[in-house]
Amino acid sequence: LCSPFLQHSEAMARLCQILLLRSVPRCSLTLTLTLILFCSCPALGKKKLYIGALFPMSGGWPGGQACLPSAQMALDLVNKRTDILPDYELELIHYDSMCDPGEATKLLYDLLYTEPIKIVLMPGCSSVSTLVAEAARMWNLIVLSYGSSSPALSNRQRFPTFFRTHPSATLHNPTRVQLFQKWKWTKIATIQQTTEVFTSTLDDLEERVREAGIEISVRQSFLTDPAVAVKNLKRQDARIIVGLFYETEARKVFCEVYKEKLYGKKYVWFLIGWYADNWFKIKDASINCTVEQMTEAVEGHVTTEIVMLNPETVRGASKLTSQEFLAQLMSKLGGKNPEETGGFQEAPLAYDAVWALALALNKTVGPLKAKGHRLEDFNYNNRDITVEIYRAMNTSSFEGVSGHVVFDAQGSRMAWTLIEQLQGGSYKKIGYYDSTKGNLSWYGNDKWIGSGPPADQTVVIEEFRYLSQKLFVSVSVFAGLGILLGIVCLTFNIYNRNVRYIQNSQPYLNNMTAVGCMMALAAVFPLGIDGLHVHRRQFPVVCQFRLWLLGLGFSIAYGSMFTKIWWVHAVFTKKDEKKDKRKHLEPWKLYATVGVLLCIDILSLIIWQILDPLHITVEKFTREAPKGDLDVLIQPLLEHCSSEKMTTWLGVVYGYKGLLLLLGIFLAYETKSISTEKINDHRAVGMAIYNVAVLCMITAPVTMILSSQQDASFAFASLAIVFSVYITLVVLFVPKMRRLITRGEWQSDAQETMKTGSSTNNNDEEKSRQLERENKELQKIIQEYLAELHFSILPTPPLKYQLSLNRSLP
Repeated sequence: LCSPFLQHSEAMARLCQILLLRSVPRCSLTLTLTLILFCSCPALGKKKLYIGALFPMSGGWPGGQACLPSAQMALDLVNKRTDILPDYELELIHYDSMCDPGEATKLLYDLLYTEPIKIVLMPGCSSVSTLVAEAARMWNLIVLSYGSSSPALSNRQRFPTFFRTHPSATLHNPTRVQLFQKWKWTKIATIQQTTEVFTSTLDDLEERVREAGIEISVRQSFLTDPAVAVKNLKRQDARIIVGLFYETEARKVFCEVYKEKLYGKKYVWFLIGWYADNWFKIKDASINCTVEQMTEAVEGHVTTEIVMLNPETVRGASKLTSQEFLAQLMSKLGGKNPEETGGFQEAPLAYDAVWALALALNKTVGPLKAKGHRLEDFNYNNRDITVEIYRAMNTSSFEGVSGHVVFDAQGSRMAWTLIEQLQGGSYKKIGYYDSTKGNLSWYGNDKWIGSGPPADQTVVIEEFRYLSQKLFVSVSVFAGLGILLGIVCLTFNIYNRNVRYIQNSQPYLNNMTAVGCMMALAAVFPLGIDGLHVHRRQFPVVCQFRLWLLGLGFSIAYGSMFTKIWWVHAVFTKKDEKKDKRKHLEPWKLYATVGVLLCIDILSLIIWQILDPLHITVEKFTREAPKGDLDVLIQPLLEHCSSEKMTTWLGVVYGYKGLLLLLGIFLAYETKSISTEKINDHRAVGMAIYNVAVLCMITAPVTMILSSQQDASFAFASLAIVFSVYITLVVLFVPKMRRLITRGEWQSDAQETMKTGSSTNNNDEEKSRQLERENKELQKIIQEYLAELHFSILPTPPLKYQLSLNRSLP
């Protein structure tokens, strides 16, 4: 009796239920017994397992239009297989959620509180899946979604029983990071629509790029109008830009991109790949850009899209290739246009979702039997069966029509990512990325508007500013000639040191002045040496040479002149002038004074070098754009000799030297009318001090102001040194040379004494007697005038008195 009904067990079993539940008084006894026997025969039918599903047939994403037929195709094949759930039959109970969480709430209530019991729930849409998955754990239900990409659903604490064959939107991020590394980009920018799915995707991207050593330099967002966000990207020099927004907002974004010229060979945009292929050509009343303008703006952008159809010809668990699946799906859709059928791209995911569920349930039969349970025993309070189903789902791994199906620890599908680029107005496949193996399959057909992938930021070329070599050579020639002049003056002074006229000018101090001048001139050479001549490691040595040569040269040259003026003022401005005039001037005191000044400088330089040594610092200037169409900027740099507390040290040095200069000017002015044979060139020394003081007081502040202009600073400082040295040498030594040459006073003091004998003494005695006579005559004249003073106003002294008075002055 049972065997004829095996092929129609489902229909007959239903008939049995109807007849047994209803009273059939006229039915014969034979028919009644036959029906009872049929209904009680265990081999006649399979036990049913019910799946509660929500397919969005309308709404924001009408994915159920293609996903529902695809799921039914999978169910038919599973139920026909004898090696998968042979004792069970899967049945789908589905409703239209309209991709609306509110509608889904009511339908979920109907599924849970209406017989029969559902063993698994299958929702679509991220918003609906979020609602279902969060509530399902209260009924110990496994949730398997075929069309949810929100990264928020990867939260295992919030959705502990959730799985999905649609990969998370964050699966794009490993591919993006891989491409950033391939094209050697370390700086990117992002712009997103402020919705939960894009915000969580961007958070995940930010974490991944940080781990890869890539910086997100600009992060912009918008709600409805992207104009301000796009302008900010332009202003902050964004080059590699990841855009996360829906298709309608994408048109708004790229209309603004066209207006801001944020496209072309300098820019690369990364977009989501599930837009329609002609999304930028669709007329949209919300934008005011033409199709041609949009096509120009989007050219060359890169998209990443989850591979939803296996590109390889393999037969997986369903024994169908991806192309055979598409053919059967097209037949089931009845010739509908795939582009007009919602969810057509996601249909393979729904197909593989049913297979994943069937294989997982099949895997639980054995373990449940060992524990004394059966799948048909499932109810919303039986957690043991849920745990077994969860374990089986978590270890799923099979080849489906959408590719290899495997779930990660968060229950999200791991899949390949398709990489495409818009070339000439159409998308071209340029590679695949398998995130499970980290394998990038690259076709090498990527095409760029420029010569290659653009730079991730404006290339900044550091360019050091160096001193003009013509200026350096010119000043060096003058400094070299000045050193030769100093050698000539020094040689002349040493050779004629025994000449009386030279002896009376304190030749040893003049020698020190010449040496100091040559040291100052020698400082011109390291002053003009920069990174063009020496390596940066040797540059601090050059800095020290500058400091020591110029500091010691100034101390020796100016110190020797200052000493002369100091002692002239100290000796010849006393009240008892006659006594001081006869006083012998001891040379060692002059040398000691110079030595004290020199020791102060040496000690201060040593302390400076030990506590805060000079080192090289680099000054940066405003970036400059070079001539030509180059995507680079020039960053001018200038090397300086500096220290940590440079301002403090310069303040101390300039303060000390400035006081010496001011004091030297004062002493030179005070002694300008004094005449003495002990230091017969002190007037020339005063002129030199005026010259050095004026040049130093002008040069020091000006060079500090012009420190950022290497040519002007060097020219001002070096020419001040050269001029002051030339004037000093000429003023001090040229008059001596001219006098010795014109008057022929080349004999030494000893030779002149031997030659003239006692004539010198006789002349001195004759002069002394003459002065005594004149003094007596003057005394008489003064007495006469004093006597007549009370009678009349004292008349003008006679010419003889004036002449005698003048002659008597020292």
